[in-house]
Amino acid sequence: MSNVRPPRRLAREERTIAVMIAMYCGDQHGDGGPRDAGGLCPDCAELMAYARLRLDKCRYGAGKPACTSCPTHCYRPALRERVREVMRYSGPRMIKAHPVLAVAHLVDGRRKAPDQD
Repeated sequence: MSNVRPPRRLAREERTIAVMIAMYCGDQHGDGGPRDAGGLCPDCAELMAYARLRLDKCRYGAGKPACTSCPTHCYRPALRERVREVMRYSGPRMIKAHPVLAVAHLVDGRRKAPDQD
């Protein structure tokens, strides 16, 4: 990964998915098992690493729509389902825990994908 700062929107999107995964992991996998430096269990740490990779490689860059409204499904099916599970759990809880990120995520969900030539 380069030292170039990602655009603010992509950085916010990465922070949003990180918060959602952390909420989910803490509540669903809080069994005292092994954790990484971010406090995630190995499965959730793997999911977070994959989500970061997909954000870094998104063909739309900073103009990307929310993944749910994107015409290009770049997540592998099994991992896409895991992210959906995380979002179904964390999404409703985000308004109370992280209202600014939650509203920004909702607004981003209405964004259309830019045309690709």
